[in-house]
Amino acid sequence: MQLHQLKRQNRHHRRKIVGRGGKRGTTSGRGTKGQKARAGHRIRPESRDLIKKLPKRRGYRFPGRQTPPQLVKLAVLGRYFAAGEVVSPKTLADKGLIRDARAPVKILADGKLSVILTVERCRLSVAARQAIIAAGGLVK
Repeated sequence: MQLHQLKRQNRHHRRKIVGRGGKRGTTSGRGTKGQKARAGHRIRPESRDLIKKLPKRRGYRFPGRQTPPQLVKLAVLGRYFAAGEVVSPKTLADKGLIRDARAPVKILADGKLSVILTVERCRLSVAARQAIIAAGGLVK
């Protein structure tokens, strides 16, 4: 097969080429004036105007964004909790150490812990977990 023997794959989709001089003249087969006569014309669909009038949903791009955890220091736990007490988001909220018992809580290893505590449903830093276990406490 040679180049002059190649055939067009789909001969029905020939694009009309306009504006190349010759018999077509000034308007080049586009009629006269108006938006459709211009090069690169594109008429916006009607439904686009309706869509643009609707309000945007805020925050729809971040479905997995979480609320940041409320932070509590180990030194504060030693001050507010007696030996053998359970530390949970509910008990922390009851003592006024956090604002919301439903939001996540993280305990940080800031200060020393000398009281034996049981920690439930709280996130812990690695150092805080080690300090609680070293003091004889439990992490659930």
